Amino acid sequence: MAARSKARKRAVDVLFEAEQRDVAPLTMLADRITSPGTEAALPQYACDLIEGYDAHAARIDEVLETYSNGWTLDRMPAVDRAILRLATWEIVYNDDVPDAVAIDEAVELASALSTDESPSFVNGLLARIMELKPTLLG
Repeated sequence: MAARSKARKRAVDVLFEAEQRDVAPLTMLADRITSPGTEAALPQYACDLIEGYDAHAARIDEVLETYSNGWTLDRMPAVDRAILRLATWEIVYNDDVPDAVAIDEAVELASALSTDESPSFVNGLLARIMELKPTLLG
């Protein structure tokens, strides 16, 4: 697994855990940085992903709710929410990663971590967000 792929997986883990424990993502990130436990230190890109999502969380969640065709965030599997939130930040706010790469990585994570239906749902929603990116930034 490539370094950024591993970083994305670790970021999903942290975001998922933060939601499950009902703590802020940056609080969970700080905890993982100071007390990594049995895991290796978090890669810098994992930190960038979590910090990026947190800086734009309200807008990202609004975009996901708006374009998920009848699915509220609460109705989505928690791991899908974490994957979608981080991938949406990569697509909309991070010009260092090609949009297609962000989508492919998110679909791979959904395939590995979530339900059988999740990869196609994640792919479709992120493809729509990628199409709308110019209007989302305005």
